[in-house]
Amino acid sequence: MKQYWLLKSEPQTFSIDDLAQSLHQTTCWEGVRNYQARNFLRTMKLGDHAFFYHSNDDPPGIVGLVEIVKDSYADHYALDPKSRYYDSKSTPTLSRWSMVDVQYIQKFSIPLSLGTLRDVGELEGMELLRKGSRLSVQPVRPHEWKIIMRLAKTSSR
Repeated sequence: MKQYWLLKSEPQTFSIDDLAQSLHQTTCWEGVRNYQARNFLRTMKLGDHAFFYHSNDDPPGIVGLVEIVKDSYADHYALDPKSRYYDSKSTPTLSRWSMVDVQYIQKFSIPLSLGTLRDVGELEGMELLRKGSRLSVQPVRPHEWKIIMRLAKTSSR
């Protein structure tokens, strides 16, 4: 059964446009260093879809869609002492961190701002909208996915 997700990235660091310009419009989603977010990454499967969310933007919001094109695997940046994601407690046989590969599907013609999402009563329980929620990887329930996809279609007209 397909699952749905939301992946946050600061557009100054890596934007949906950067993904669209990547080789094969695909990249690894690396650098997640929160255990709960990592556990979500580990449950992602090939074919799952995710919203691409620009955090720390003006305004922050959902800007497009990606597909998971490779199941979770060890984040090799954790083993590279020159990487900003290096983790001295990870080993080649036991990496504490994981990543997935994502592929660009589409960019929304009009981003769905956090404020717009907060105004939709049906999304009240969404993880993204929960007070204090800061996870960079989070699940999206099927009914939330449908509502947001409907919003994306109507806002593009």
